[in-house]
Amino acid sequence: MTALNHSGPRTVVMVDVYAPTMRLARAFTDAGCRVVRLRSTVEVPYLYQAHDDGSDGLLADTIVHTGDVELTVKAVAAHQPVAVVTGGELGVELADQVSTALGLTSNGTKLSAARRDKYQQIEAIRAAGLPVTPQLLVTDADELVRWHADHGGRTVVKPVRSAANDHVAFCDTPQQSAAAYEATANAVNIFSNRNEGVVAQQYLRGTEYVVNTVSRDGRHRVTDLWRYVKISANGVRDRIAAAVLVPPDAPEREVLVGYAAAVLDALEVRHGPAHHEIMLTGEGPRLVEVGVRLCGADTAAQALLALGESQVERTVQAYLDPATFLAEIDTPQRVRRHVAMAFLTSPVTGTLRGYPLLEQVRALESLHEVQIAVQPGQLLPITVDDTTEPMTVILSHQDPTVVARDLATVNWLDGHGFYDVQPIGPGT
Repeated sequence: MTALNHSGPRTVVMVDVYAPTMRLARAFTDAGCRVVRLRSTVEVPYLYQAHDDGSDGLLADTIVHTGDVELTVKAVAAHQPVAVVTGGELGVELADQVSTALGLTSNGTKLSAARRDKYQQIEAIRAAGLPVTPQLLVTDADELVRWHADHGGRTVVKPVRSAANDHVAFCDTPQQSAAAYEATANAVNIFSNRNEGVVAQQYLRGTEYVVNTVSRDGRHRVTDLWRYVKISANGVRDRIAAAVLVPPDAPEREVLVGYAAAVLDALEVRHGPAHHEIMLTGEGPRLVEVGVRLCGADTAAQALLALGESQVERTVQAYLDPATFLAEIDTPQRVRRHVAMAFLTSPVTGTLRGYPLLEQVRALESLHEVQIAVQPGQLLPITVDDTTEPMTVILSHQDPTVVARDLATVNWLDGHGFYDVQPIGPGT
């Protein structure tokens, strides 16, 4: 990638930048910018409270939005930013409001809600003529029971606003759907907010892919593309156990990239990063959902390892050096190393004593990195969503068959024997 040209210190405001996207803040800093955090909530969401987000000495200032947009715009304007960028899922709408008010590069506010609300999102791309799954904005359990019975098959019930598979339920019967609705409707989500609504969607059968993009002036570049590997475990259907790099010459890439670009156009996303989850069904691609922000799970680092570029570098480039970004937007990609990310799934809970089989993982030919989220002595929860994963294993090799073999080995090792725990309860 071409190096950025700088003419002095500039300020970039990032809305809700926490640990998952602090890499982007560091990249802006490395590009010679001051980074100011704008918090969209008075309190830091519980999801981020327990983790050191690595922001010490990195952020020039923090502005807290208290609900008065005009006041917040004035506080941001005082820093004379060159860009206001979404730092996390919570910050999408406030970033649109502030960037629009300041006349900066912006996706505008017309479709802000649809970029966050999963029901409105599907309806917006349906209105644009794209194929989508049938869905219902649920208002009561009886209505959902009738809808599920009419459609038949399996239904997915989830909050209209959340992330990380929080409160996502796969329901085989109308009664299960009703129970999932009751459990989700007034629950507090991972962002410490009470769920604002519930959407039910017809279950999509096929292979799910991640398409990560960066846009500038309505032109889109796919930085990396991944295929999910799923399992059923701990009462969770379609638990994402791994993500495997899809190379640029893969036959399914063209249809996925074209559909992702059409989704962005339908949502009027003209600038910045986006993270699509798309199911490739027997009838073609269907959107699961899209987040108009950086992909999580530190995927950018693995994309950089695999392809020499990621959403992080391209986002910085798109905002600070758009001419070069646009000049390079159609540059072909080449796989440097094939990569897979294995997201381990604990079937037990208790105080962790250790990982007895970890050395077998460390001995794998393609092992690149082990990221341990739960250390010995800490509470190990049963894995039910992205926030309760005990460990991520990164595999990397020039031969994709080695990565595939080692990923299968990790999946084989991951189970009851992988975790040594002291159970919690009477007599322990």
